[in-house]
Order: sequence, then C-alpha cells, then structure tokens
Amino acid sequence: MAIEKQDTAKEVITIVTEKLNIENSDSIKQSTLEELGADSLDMVEIIMRLEEQFDIEINDDEAEKLKNLQDVINYVHNLRVK
Repeated sequence: MAIEKQDTAKEVITIVTEKLNIENSDSIKQSTLEELGADSLDMVEIIMRLEEQFDIEINDDEAEKLKNLQDVINYVHNLRVK
C-alpha cells in the first residue's frame, strides 16, 4: 500500500499541534516552527515523537534545516517512502 503524502501531513500536523497546544488550520503549514511557538526543547520532543510515530530516524543536522511545517512534512514523507 502506497503511503499518501496527505496522510503523512495529517499525522505530522497532529503531532505538532498537540505538542504546541495550537489550533490546526491550513495556514500553519507555511509557518515556521518558531512562529508556531516551538522552542528548542519542543523541537527535540517533536522530532522524537515523529521518529516514534513513523519508525524513522531524523539526524540532528537534517532537523536543523527544517524551517517550516511543510519542510517537516516533506522530509518525513520522503523518509517513509524509501
């Protein structure tokens, strides 16, 4: 079964919005994680939850390059379909 990008997006957004206690809306995809209120500890916890949820490994160098929520969705999805 193919993994759909929209499914990845939905799960990533759920993890981020629950962690940051913010409302889920279409506009947040273009927001940076910092704009959404994530500090460095939040980022570590979000990365850990993403790794657990999707059974992937996100290295620190790559994680630092992820600026907005869409970047995170794209990155996680690409790891899932490998």
